[in-house]
Amino acid sequence: MKQIITLKVNGELRDAAISVNKTLLEVLREDLGLTGTKKGCDHGECGACTVLVNGIPTSSCLTLAVTCQGKDIMTIESLASIDKLHPLQEAFINHGAIQCGFCTPGMLLVAKTLLDEDPHPDREKITASIAGNICRCTGYVKIIEAIEAVAAQTP
Repeated sequence: MKQIITLKVNGELRDAAISVNKTLLEVLREDLGLTGTKKGCDHGECGACTVLVNGIPTSSCLTLAVTCQGKDIMTIESLASIDKLHPLQEAFINHGAIQCGFCTPGMLLVAKTLLDEDPHPDREKITASIAGNICRCTGYVKIIEAIEAVAAQTP
């Protein structure tokens, strides 16, 4: 049996007819066509599926979509505008923090949350903030340096 839900995703109200046991990850990718959010481990361990729900990094693979009605959901698709990248995206590119790109959406959203809360975090705080996001390519150093670069540019 399907239920029609309305989700506020990236500032826009979106309707979907879903099974009540469908995860937010599945709805975002399969029903709404927002494929920037990645399916990694499907157990909430890797961070690839991270989205922001009411500003809080959330494993969308563990979150039932029906529980997100009335909440603000932000995916990677809303981080940049059509003609301008977000400073974090630019820094990830400039510092070689993007390799295969699978962890990148979740990593960027976690970094955004950190910098929104603390515009000038130290390396220890940056490292702690990305600890829930697994990257098999970069070794994390380039990611940390990219986040530090954005923090250094913030007044």
